[in-house]
Amino acid sequence: MDMGLDGARVVITAGAAGIGREIARAFREEGASVAVCDIDTRAIAAIDDDGIRASPCDVGDRAALRDFITTSAEAMGGIDCLVNNAGTAGPTAKVEDIDPSDWDQCVDICLTAQFIGVQAALPYLRRSENASITNLSSAAGRLGFAMRTPYAAAKWGVIGFTKSLSVELGPEGIRANAILPGLVAGDRIRRVIEAKAQRQGRAFAEAEADALALTGMRSYVTQRQIADQIVFLASERGRTISGQAVAVDADTQALL
Repeated sequence: MDMGLDGARVVITAGAAGIGREIARAFREEGASVAVCDIDTRAIAAIDDDGIRASPCDVGDRAALRDFITTSAEAMGGIDCLVNNAGTAGPTAKVEDIDPSDWDQCVDICLTAQFIGVQAALPYLRRSENASITNLSSAAGRLGFAMRTPYAAAKWGVIGFTKSLSVELGPEGIRANAILPGLVAGDRIRRVIEAKAQRQGRAFAEAEADALALTGMRSYVTQRQIADQIVFLASERGRTISGQAVAVDADTQALL
């Protein structure tokens, strides 16, 4: 399906691997020009698509993030879509045992970097005829998540940030939405479930079944399903969708 994104200019943080790489791939298939940054220099070196500008950048470095977005916009002639994908898992511990510096780092990467990214991209988005912002939240952005309070707090913050952007920027024709992934199929979630199974002295299959039982569809979601939703929101077909927290999570009902 042609989403009308041929020639669109897209900036994606943490776009060289994982979900971010799939988002970049999906936009490229629609004919968009894409700029990505990533802290993973090996992943950046592995990108072989001439239509993707890839730059090393730690989004926790505010000056570096601003520079990446400005440089990318100037190289592409503007920005039509900003995807704030970068995030970090943060610490796993009881709230009283969490070092405040670990809290700060998690919130800085998962939430503050989105604020910095939007600030840097806004002058260019204002010149676009189809401007959109998509912020990555999580199922943890609408559910309680014991032992992961910094991550959940940041992801809930993304929802408030996104909805406020929609109200503030909507009159200028700039829409803002958040995506809430659930259990995303891949090596990362497999490692998480394996570690949990080992701690509990159980088989992987049993721990996996318990995790999937917390979703209404009893299934994972794929990186491509997340990417497809983001492409739709950035397209002409998504022009009147803004201020939404869109769950792509197979109906996740709880997090353990």
